[in-house]
Amino acid sequence: MIVMASAFPATRFFLKIAIFNQMAYEPGMDMRPQKIVVSAQYVMIFGIMGVFLPYFNLYCYHINFSGFQIGVISALRSLCLVVFPLIWGRIADRYCARRPIYILCTVLCAVIWAAFFRVSDFRWFLFFVAAYGIFYAPLTPFMEAFTMEILGNEKKSYGNIRVWGSISFVLLVLISGRLIDMYSVQIILSLIFAGSCLQAAMSFKMPKSTAGCIHISGGSWTKLFSGRMVILLTCGFLMLASHGTYYGFFSIHLEHLGYDNTFIGLTWALASCAEIVVMLRSVAIFRRFSIENVLLFSFIAAIFRWSALCFARGPVAILMSQVLHAATYGAFHMASILYIDALSPSEGKTFGQAANNALSYGLGMMAGFFFNGIFFERIGAANLFLISAVIAMAGAIILLIGKIRYGSTLHAD
Repeated sequence: MIVMASAFPATRFFLKIAIFNQMAYEPGMDMRPQKIVVSAQYVMIFGIMGVFLPYFNLYCYHINFSGFQIGVISALRSLCLVVFPLIWGRIADRYCARRPIYILCTVLCAVIWAAFFRVSDFRWFLFFVAAYGIFYAPLTPFMEAFTMEILGNEKKSYGNIRVWGSISFVLLVLISGRLIDMYSVQIILSLIFAGSCLQAAMSFKMPKSTAGCIHISGGSWTKLFSGRMVILLTCGFLMLASHGTYYGFFSIHLEHLGYDNTFIGLTWALASCAEIVVMLRSVAIFRRFSIENVLLFSFIAAIFRWSALCFARGPVAILMSQVLHAATYGAFHMASILYIDALSPSEGKTFGQAANNALSYGLGMMAGFFFNGIFFERIGAANLFLISAVIAMAGAIILLIGKIRYGSTLHAD
């Protein structure tokens, strides 16, 4: 509780610095410094994620939380990703406060995470997961909005900036897996805390938005929630729901199959390496293929990937299935970010990315985690992967229907 009490004066102090910090860039200036700053934030966000995603649920499992409790923890965190990106995104667009909100949230994430060193009771654990989730929620969608604004007419090169996050993810997954084998799973708390503190310190260099404050009109809201947008958000929900088994129980599944943490880290790293290759080729991909076709291919790859993991037991088969992460996450993520940017009005770019993040990485992941938490101990991860394949198939069908319905295709700038 001392940690939480100290957050409020620290919050006021950091927010004042964020508002008056002069590290901002005006239109017409060289954009390379901005790209470096944004790339560095991607390094921190996904480096922390490289520790959190593969190992946090494993940490919960080792402090004797049940499969249901792990599912509830993951679902609660995802619930925060549903609600709070929308709230923070609306405030950011309404008051031109994207940058100070981003800085505030990175600082509070570091402060709140310190509580996990002292907490093992399930109820208090849930409380701090929720507190952390509230301020973690806007970080990724805000970064996407920052990046789209900085790139301007070079949006096809989004992958060249975002790839630094994937590289960081790979390195931290491998390093963390090795450190856990050498010491214990407890070390992930220290790694995430150190990364959060560094990210908070670096966030003060984030550039100010060059977009003006414009209220979202009725016509803009109609555009923001057009038929195409609804289809994309629905498909995003299904794609991330299908990832529930993977993100929630893949590491535990591999441990049950007899693999050590070094191999577990290798599988996650291989997936991210495949993702990196795709992101480095983002310009060529979106020059040749429409955004809808990239999304459809991603769903087809997800069907094959989850089906393969249902039956895979040997290391070669498991590693080969991880290569499909290039499509199910890498290509899908880039296409959905570009799609949202193309369909969102200029005065609602932050809210558009927040809505995408909320309904896919928030609501979709929450549904996937909660469903898997209920059935993991009853039917096992292998059968849950088969259900994931069916969910991905539903997303592919809806996307194909939308493609037929609207006819014309969208291309990245």
